[in-house]
Amino acid sequence: MSAPLRRVQRAPRHLLVCEKGHARHPRSRHAAHVRDHAYNCRVSVLIPECGILPEVLKSTVADFGVYYLVKNLSVHELVAHEFIDSFVKKGSCYALTYNTKIDQDNTAALLPTGKLILSVDKDTYEELGLQGRPSRYSGKKAMRYIITIDLTDSDFHPDGKKHKRVLWALKEKKPLEFDFLMAWYNTGAEGSTLMSYFPKNQIRALKPKITFSTLRDLQCPALQSNELEGKPEESCSTEELFEWLGAVLNQVNLDNKSSSFISTYCCPQPNTTVDQAFLCTITGFIIPDKIIQLLEQLCSYFSEPKLAHWLTLTVHGFADSPVSWRENEHGFHKGGENLYNFVVFRNLDYWLQMAVGTNDDCPP
Repeated sequence: MSAPLRRVQRAPRHLLVCEKGHARHPRSRHAAHVRDHAYNCRVSVLIPECGILPEVLKSTVADFGVYYLVKNLSVHELVAHEFIDSFVKKGSCYALTYNTKIDQDNTAALLPTGKLILSVDKDTYEELGLQGRPSRYSGKKAMRYIITIDLTDSDFHPDGKKHKRVLWALKEKKPLEFDFLMAWYNTGAEGSTLMSYFPKNQIRALKPKITFSTLRDLQCPALQSNELEGKPEESCSTEELFEWLGAVLNQVNLDNKSSSFISTYCCPQPNTTVDQAFLCTITGFIIPDKIIQLLEQLCSYFSEPKLAHWLTLTVHGFADSPVSWRENEHGFHKGGENLYNFVVFRNLDYWLQMAVGTNDDCPP
């Protein structure tokens, strides 16, 4: 068999990092991990032994905020000091190019830290003339480059050489224009809003789509919060749980019938069958601040006795985002996977599972 054919048939590398903690421990890093993953397109909550949306979650799910689709936005408008002073310095501003492919197109992202990330092809990089670095995933001969611009840098002021150089490159030398998904989160600061900042014919407010479903007679793995690796005949491992959850969220039949030509997967052993399980799925441009609020309310779910021993919160990142966690470069390869999952137990112990595909650094 030829080497190219072997590479095609070989399963792509994937990485799953797991850690455990307690949601109320003063050194718990669960909120920090959520905050570090800026761009999220889907959030799923699964609660065994539950048939409807719990009362404690109703207000949080109903108020998941709005995000915006801004059409034909020139990137140089994001480095304008009016925009920086109104949004970047007065809260957490998120922006991500819409309908762009990270392995084919030029893309851009504005992180809540004030870092503007440009992932561009070689020709665009040379035309811009801005300092950057070769992409880690473009091969030996670099065909893609990453440019990072810190909009909060003290040297990045209207009269400074750095700002003038960047503005000239993005406005005059090589203008870049995209449709952007945008969101802005602040804690009570007054001032402009994204809706009033951009022309009305350029911006549209959107709300996340929320769906509810009840799963019947669901086989669930037996889990013990202190056993990440599981125990034979007593509990399943974190890897087994992660695989099972992927099957459930993708509505894969777990019966393992011999007549099935689609899937022979079945729930890992040991397991129990619950009469019902509640599944809530939220899709859109979802910022970490809202996910943290939801996670806190999920922990509050166990403040009163419940039949469920655990519940899960799964978050999927955008496949074509230029970053995954923090400023870690993200590539698509074959699937663009970057996601994480919390398993929250009755005693508020939790497992955190972070997964990425081939073209990604190890999650933090």
